[in-house]
Amino acid sequence: MEEVDALDRLEEIKVLIDDKLELVIEEQSSIYGDVARIAGDVVLAGGKRLRPILIMLAYDLAGGKDIEDIIPLALSSEFIHSATLVHDDINDEASTRRGHKTIHSNFGQAKGIIAGDYLFSQGFGLGGRYEREVVEVIAHYCSKLASSEFTQIDHILDLSTSPEDYLEIVEGKTAGPFAAGCKGAAMVAGAKAEKCNALFEFGMELGIAFQLVDDLLDIRGDHRMGKPRGADVYEGKMTLPIIHALTLLHGEKRERLSEILHDFKDSLFEELISLLEFAESLSYSEILIANHLERALSKLDDFDDCDAKQLLKHVVILVQNRNS
Repeated sequence: MEEVDALDRLEEIKVLIDDKLELVIEEQSSIYGDVARIAGDVVLAGGKRLRPILIMLAYDLAGGKDIEDIIPLALSSEFIHSATLVHDDINDEASTRRGHKTIHSNFGQAKGIIAGDYLFSQGFGLGGRYEREVVEVIAHYCSKLASSEFTQIDHILDLSTSPEDYLEIVEGKTAGPFAAGCKGAAMVAGAKAEKCNALFEFGMELGIAFQLVDDLLDIRGDHRMGKPRGADVYEGKMTLPIIHALTLLHGEKRERLSEILHDFKDSLFEELISLLEFAESLSYSEILIANHLERALSKLDDFDDCDAKQLLKHVVILVQNRNS
């Protein structure tokens, strides 16, 4: 499949998802009023729709026949993801998201919390339409997401955070939902256990790489992030480049990095990057990204060649290109 054809096809899927989301939000707004409208604006504000796209492609690759069967699960993933963004913005005291004022900054913290709760309830309402085994997979990784959020908060400005701690957080917070969505889609398609597990592993590897790319973009700055450059550093989050540098640096350089992290401001960006480059932490992260994406691709090897497989491979390329 040519690159232009793949991009066009992925855009078609995204447009379909956007249209379905608009219909659901319009319907729910007529029933539930402002909470549905205000929370729905967050969902419709933009985004790559990567999670629902993965779910739809995984369903197709696993042998799914009727696209309408998987639409509720695909939409569910976007509602749940949006709920986490609303609550994250409250925790992080963020004033904007994707160029728009956050709900809590516009309507107050109480309404922000309620709007996030509403989005979760809608997500589970859509995802709860499936067989028990599918719902259990999704529910488990939503709980893991919450657990990982707790752990991440415990590690704020914890300079002893290890790469293993980081990976546990990422697997729960970012990669787990990717993996659960892919596996759930395969289960809905009626695929055998080994195919479901292969797509689960694909989602996990892709999700880890996706978060590693986000870590780099946060440091380097990129308009596609939907939040200001260095937001993670300001919030004291222990991302992999910082963890790696803290592990490799010694003496005055490590002490200086510690000082920068504890009292960070824009004027320190260049010095921060200089220390990370001295420790080769940015290139280390890039190597890990390539490794995880290679592993993700390998999980597709046992599937027959088809458009869905080629499109999933192209998604892997898109994640890689976000870092270039």
